[in-house]
Amino acid sequence: MMNQLKTVVLLGLLTALLLFVGQLIGGSSGLITAGIFAVIINFGSYWFSDKIVLAMYRAKEVKDNNHHLYKIVKEVAKKANVPMPKVYIIPDKNSNAFATGRSPKHSAVAATEGILDLLNDEELKGVMAHEISHVKNRDTLISTVAGTIAGVISYIATMAQWSAMFGGRDRNGSSNIVGLLVLAIVTPIIATIIHLAISRSREYLADASGAKIVGNGEHLAKALEKLHNDVKAHPMRLGNQATAHLFISNPFPKMAFSSFFSTHPDMNSRVQRLRSMKF
Repeated sequence: MMNQLKTVVLLGLLTALLLFVGQLIGGSSGLITAGIFAVIINFGSYWFSDKIVLAMYRAKEVKDNNHHLYKIVKEVAKKANVPMPKVYIIPDKNSNAFATGRSPKHSAVAATEGILDLLNDEELKGVMAHEISHVKNRDTLISTVAGTIAGVISYIATMAQWSAMFGGRDRNGSSNIVGLLVLAIVTPIIATIIHLAISRSREYLADASGAKIVGNGEHLAKALEKLHNDVKAHPMRLGNQATAHLFISNPFPKMAFSSFFSTHPDMNSRVQRLRSMKF
């Protein structure tokens, strides 16, 4: 319940930030323009984001009902009481998985070749339960909306920067340095931090929901530890950092940034929460 409330609050802050940026740039007309732009991008993301990300990672659909992964996903989906999602395999040695799709009826889960080799059946069930929880909780849609709003804010900030550089002046004829700094530097950073906070909150929720589906938190905890250690040996060769939040564990080597810019909660914190759950 707390993670759900936190997500609502953070989405509200992100939306308010978008409205603030639009108003700051062009008053009422700027606000309307930014809103229309956001709606158009959200519409495209809603309908096509799943196809784009699956193509980006060269995911191949599993159509064999007897395939090992397919049977595990089917078992977990039945326990979660959600429609059977499409199942994909990503040709990469990195051990990871993600869920995508605009709704439970139009969803997909994808797992890498690496994770199929690394985890045992119970650990893999825990991971698939985590991903199906994302589908059930509509996290894929929430993530798309949050990412799109954050992206729009960054895009508007970039346009504002170019406008200020090429003739943007206030009434006194001097460059509006304060406005430029807010729009071009501070605002996108705030938007990114809020977006990543939403992502981390939904990961905690999916961990808990997934553990409840299979009735065990230890298997997912062990899987997370294995995935965390494996990324150094097998970093993801496909895609890029912009899609890292989709995966159950960051598939790319950690950069020397603050935890504020992490796409995922701290692994030790996730494991501790899972192992403290009562069933």
